[in-house]
Amino acid sequence: MADLPGSAVLASGYFHSYSVVGLLAVIGVLFVAVAFGAGRLLRPVVPTPEKLLTYECGVDPVGEGWAHTQVRYYVYAFLYVIFAVDSIFLFPWATVFAAPGYGATTLVEMFIFLGFLAVGLLYAWKKGVLEWT
Repeated sequence: MADLPGSAVLASGYFHSYSVVGLLAVIGVLFVAVAFGAGRLLRPVVPTPEKLLTYECGVDPVGEGWAHTQVRYYVYAFLYVIFAVDSIFLFPWATVFAAPGYGATTLVEMFIFLGFLAVGLLYAWKKGVLEWT
């Protein structure tokens, strides 16, 4: 099959778009590399015994490296994620709810979704997770 002249122009424009993205990616990588290189060359290097110690948020590194963390902090993080996901789903729902013909269906779907979240919140409340003691 013969190559058409119009397809060569179309392919040229298609690959030109990718070359612009590739050039932008290369410039971004070079910018980061130059910034890190300049930081390495310009920073003062004065190693002292205090600087070579492991830093643990202001606490002197004494004892074993293993520390116990309370689980309730993870539960707070999970609750935050649940409500962040809830807010992410509410914005598209609001735009679909405003569209003609989708009002009742999307309203029922959102109440079902909020019901699932309410059950999760009720479960967390019954377990005493929401009490800060």
